[in-house]
Amino acid sequence: MNSASDNTEFLTTKEVAELLRIKERKLYDLVSAQEIPCVKATGKLLFPKAELMHWIRTGELNAGNSATNVRPNVVAGSHDPLLEWAIRESGCGLAMQFDGSLSGLDVFENNGAVATGLHVPNPNAPVWNIHAVQTRFAKNNVVLLRWAIREQGLIVAKGNPKKISDVSNLAALKVATRQAGAGGMILFEQLLREKNLNLAQLNVAENCRTENDTIAAVASGKADAAPGLKALALQFGLGFVPTRQENFDLMVCRKAWFEPPFQTLIQFTASDAFRKKAQAFEGYDTTALGTVIWNA
Repeated sequence: MNSASDNTEFLTTKEVAELLRIKERKLYDLVSAQEIPCVKATGKLLFPKAELMHWIRTGELNAGNSATNVRPNVVAGSHDPLLEWAIRESGCGLAMQFDGSLSGLDVFENNGAVATGLHVPNPNAPVWNIHAVQTRFAKNNVVLLRWAIREQGLIVAKGNPKKISDVSNLAALKVATRQAGAGGMILFEQLLREKNLNLAQLNVAENCRTENDTIAAVASGKADAAPGLKALALQFGLGFVPTRQENFDLMVCRKAWFEPPFQTLIQFTASDAFRKKAQAFEGYDTTALGTVIWNA
């Protein structure tokens, strides 16, 4: 390092690489694996000098009271009604920030959550979620765990008065959709492509950000159909046309997994109260809950 950096609070990538006598590419690998203290500001990596020197001396991250790289106790990603209920009822202390599968991966990558839920189909293989995380988070300290197998489909009015059998019937109807990046929307667009359709051919009456919003759109008559879960459709007395079984998984920071908030949640899933609630959710299978699907 040059003398100009002696009195600065942060070091640049080039300065840290020179200090550690490694190539910048190796330094990026350490950052990706969250093995070195750093922050990101205006798109650039900066390294807090005091914490970096502590890390060099001891190998420990987060010197003193710094919050660098400390993840908040938040579960991000796609909304799952059973997960939401379990977080609330368990009293685990985890907060919720549900805004879609792909959005949750962004939040997690930026250290904004300890876990994120996702249900992302692979258009080239009958598997879910692994393809969305295995390259992007391969060097992170994370694990992908099964939460539930769920029945996805089309939410329709009670009795299915429009006689909808699959997405090929939707071109002449009013449809509510989800935001781009939501797992349900990714699947919906895949199903449309399988029938040689696309969103531009549909009459999109409303774009919804939550499962409950799509339920409301159909229940109010604003839409004739919307992609969504069997459990919610039946819970609100609406009709349901099945399309695909999906895997809803949680990608979790390994360190956070062993902390009290997440352990409280997982212990709650073994309770009678959770089992009864899960059984009441039609179209849900939680027998594999907690199974490791992918390990970084």
